[in-house]
Amino acid sequence: MRAVQFSEYGPPGVVHVAEVEAPHAGPGTIRVAVRASGLSVGETLIRAGTLRDLVPVTFPYRTGFDAAGVVDEIGAGVTGVAIGDAVFGMTGMTSRAANADAAVLTAWAPKPAGWSWAEAGGAAGTVETGTRVLDRLKVGAGHTVLVQGAAGGVGAVAVQLATARGATVIGTAAERNHDVLRSLGATPTTYGPGLVERVRALAPQGVDAVFDCARGALPDLIAIAGDPARVVTIADFAAAAHGVHFSRSAPAGTAGDPLAVHGLEIAVGLAAQGRLRVPVAAAFPLTEAAAAHDLAERRHAPGKIVLMH
Repeated sequence: MRAVQFSEYGPPGVVHVAEVEAPHAGPGTIRVAVRASGLSVGETLIRAGTLRDLVPVTFPYRTGFDAAGVVDEIGAGVTGVAIGDAVFGMTGMTSRAANADAAVLTAWAPKPAGWSWAEAGGAAGTVETGTRVLDRLKVGAGHTVLVQGAAGGVGAVAVQLATARGATVIGTAAERNHDVLRSLGATPTTYGPGLVERVRALAPQGVDAVFDCARGALPDLIAIAGDPARVVTIADFAAAAHGVHFSRSAPAGTAGDPLAVHGLEIAVGLAAQGRLRVPVAAAFPLTEAAAAHDLAERRHAPGKIVLMH
């Protein structure tokens, strides 16, 4: 089967498609014939070597954390799913390898009928991340939340998840993406100088929590929240210096936050009600994974980048 991988750190061009042996479902897992899979900004940082001290890599490194496809193999002990079912989900944190013709999923849920394969392929990682951070911030009904970088793959989903919890959401994005944020349920504003004043004008009673999906604005975000404990970032590696929590999912027993896999079922329910969609910035054939990585590093389009199989 085909799988996307890289054998050295470097620019997008190190990413290539290789012929590898197909994986098989083990106990508690399923295998899917992949129809679409996601590409995250975090994956580009792993490839570039930026995260080499945080994410151990053994070469060749097979990429991809989330995928959607048709179940074709079921491991021992698995119930509630059948061969031929359409699902979306995520691979193991250490195994990854979702950007392939077949992928083993450790967490999954039924693919919502209203989602395309492209939407489903990029959903699991963004849903898990959004749920994990909103849980940590204890976001609920009546709260006001600022999502910094709200038009990106994670940000766009986080806006909808927070709104579904009954929160009022303010989202930052380039002005060209403000209509997108409005359609997702957020009040938009721009990022950059003057952010504190703009947010205070939109939320004179204050902001209860800040979800940072970008980087470089932690002092302003702390000023908006009033306390670094009310800010969580998934993007700014200077977090510790500011007393802010950096959230990254991690296997049980290792440094990081527990996976919020319960978010997948929540997403299914919201999608059925028409309250959750997954904006897709671009969809590339699997063979153009390097081009997808290139776009992920320089893109300005809102949403998630996916690979089609």
